[in-house]
Amino acid sequence: MSDPTTRRNALKCLAWGGAGTVFALSGGVFTSFDLAEAASPRNATARPLFVQVSDSHIGFHQPANPDVIGTFARSVALINDMAVAPAFVMHTGDITHLSKPEQFDTAAEIMKSIHTAEIHTVPGEHDVIGPEYMNRFGGPSGGKGYYSFDSHGVHFVALINVLNFKPNGLGALGTKQLEWLEADLRGRPSSQPVVVFAHMPLWTIYAPWGWGTGDADQAMTYLRRFGSVTVLNGHIHQIVQKVEGNITFHTARSTGFPQPKAGMGPAPGPMTVPPDQLASMLGLTSVSTVEHHRAIALADRALA
Repeated sequence: MSDPTTRRNALKCLAWGGAGTVFALSGGVFTSFDLAEAASPRNATARPLFVQVSDSHIGFHQPANPDVIGTFARSVALINDMAVAPAFVMHTGDITHLSKPEQFDTAAEIMKSIHTAEIHTVPGEHDVIGPEYMNRFGGPSGGKGYYSFDSHGVHFVALINVLNFKPNGLGALGTKQLEWLEADLRGRPSSQPVVVFAHMPLWTIYAPWGWGTGDADQAMTYLRRFGSVTVLNGHIHQIVQKVEGNITFHTARSTGFPQPKAGMGPAPGPMTVPPDQLASMLGLTSVSTVEHHRAIALADRALA
């Protein structure tokens, strides 16, 4: 690697470190690996099912990353460099920073260049400041923000938990959405793998910062009977994982900027670090499957 101490190289590290994670299905169990590995010829025989990207924050202009457009575009380039194109890409929210039409225009232009058949989204709290997100991306959900679809034998559920915040700023699903989720899952065989997407974590990582969803436990009661459940979120701009029985919870890095670890400071928010430290804080991630628990295991490797 070239000298990582320059701002340009630091931003390159950000693009690689925050690019996304590829998930492939093998025998009903998810295997995941870093996007950089997916682009390697040795993975040409792997059939990636989807790629998750998150928190691009198009429109953000602060020292934590002065070029969020560039880092998001580099993340898309990594997807397009994959040996086998994924069936779809899911953006788990905060596509934009302030929900402005021109920010959505920029994000849409970048996402249009992705070499995949489908692009799915769920909104982050930064996307629902006004009506623009629903006007552009609300079609699959009929303007509700939550919907489901099937691909390659897997049932995918996209939820919205950024509209009605609970005390302490926790996300909320709400009664109507929970009733819909129960009905959506009813009658499906417990052997069918299920993947759930939302922006805010669907378990409480750190309540004082609102890193959780207040009524997520009710949703989990509908999911626990399934043999393989993977719950994927964004919002906190870093990888945090929990395995609870047959359910794997996993939060994604941002393609925009880092945030501090839970409780490390007075509040969450864009974290500016010296360029020579950025590479050591955003690393590459290699992921393997723990077959016995049907879980995803992550091993982080710093870029510096």
